[in-house]
Amino acid sequence: MENKHVNKFEILEKIKPLVENTAMRFNLIPIEIDFSKESGKWFLRIFLFSYDHDVTLDDCERVSRSLSDFLDELVPVKYYLEVSSPGLDRKLKSDKEFVIFQGKKINLKLKRPLEGTDVKHFVCRIADFDETNGLTVETEDGKTITIPKDNILRAQLEIE
Repeated sequence: MENKHVNKFEILEKIKPLVENTAMRFNLIPIEIDFSKESGKWFLRIFLFSYDHDVTLDDCERVSRSLSDFLDELVPVKYYLEVSSPGLDRKLKSDKEFVIFQGKKINLKLKRPLEGTDVKHFVCRIADFDETNGLTVETEDGKTITIPKDNILRAQLEIE
């Protein structure tokens, strides 16, 4: 059973609606669902966020308990389930996260310097995000800058 080929993308497609609906019942949003193999073992990691409260251990346990039986039917290999909050200094990995964490302070690293400067690394606050224009931020000196998505090397939440 363990040696069969596992299409992780297929599995993620199957489980994503289940994870989203289950999290929603507890007023939570899954900001990342990752299914990957490490040292020969499969891990399903779910990172939860809530707009109205800090994600607690109880939240994670409730989601985990609600999901486990259903997931066992959808995931064809033995795996370890980890459900957690994103962490105070999470690296932002998706467009959705720029929207979710709007208003939060981030540490931003660019591929190319800001126009007319040599600045490639700074702390700012997320003002807005959209597919077309990219990330709009407010710098610590109050300037509003829009950064094309393809110029973002890394964005990470700053602990406030």
